[in-house]
Amino acid sequence: MKKFSLVRFLRARRVYWNVLQELTNYSDRELHDIGIDRADIHEIARLASQEQN
Repeated sequence: MKKFSLVRFLRARRVYWNVLQELTNYSDRELHDIGIDRADIHEIARLASQEQN
């Protein structure tokens, strides 16, 4: 049972960091074009990682 929760945690963590890295690499203009404020990046990454579970 613990093994599965560890696997889920690691997957969610990987998704979080991938989304965070990708969005932080965007310029402010690119973020604005897709409707994202730079201050919302961590929340978006967190939500993406939760959807993965």
